[in-house]
Amino acid sequence: MPRTDDIVEIFCKINDRRSMEKFFEEIFTPLERKHLHLRWQLMRMLHQDIPQRQIARRLEISLCKITRGAKILRDKKSVTKKVLDKTHKKRAEGTGPSAIK
Repeated sequence: MPRTDDIVEIFCKINDRRSMEKFFEEIFTPLERKHLHLRWQLMRMLHQDIPQRQIARRLEISLCKITRGAKILRDKKSVTKKVLDKTHKKRAEGTGPSAIK
């Protein structure tokens, strides 16, 4: 597995939306950004308890990808789950996003 510590460090240093969007445009191809967006849609839909087969139909992706996402969200230590929980709570409260700790 490739090391990611240097790219993670860079991501952590970008703290405004406009710069992050520009960075994504510069470093990822349109197809890579599309795949990243699709993966995040999948995780959000799983977090909202949308049935896996419905997600597969809507997003036109394999159940294998969906199963992987579901496994991540079942992990009590999952950072992804924490991010989604916090994002969902902020939306319910009508407030903006904040840093995830």
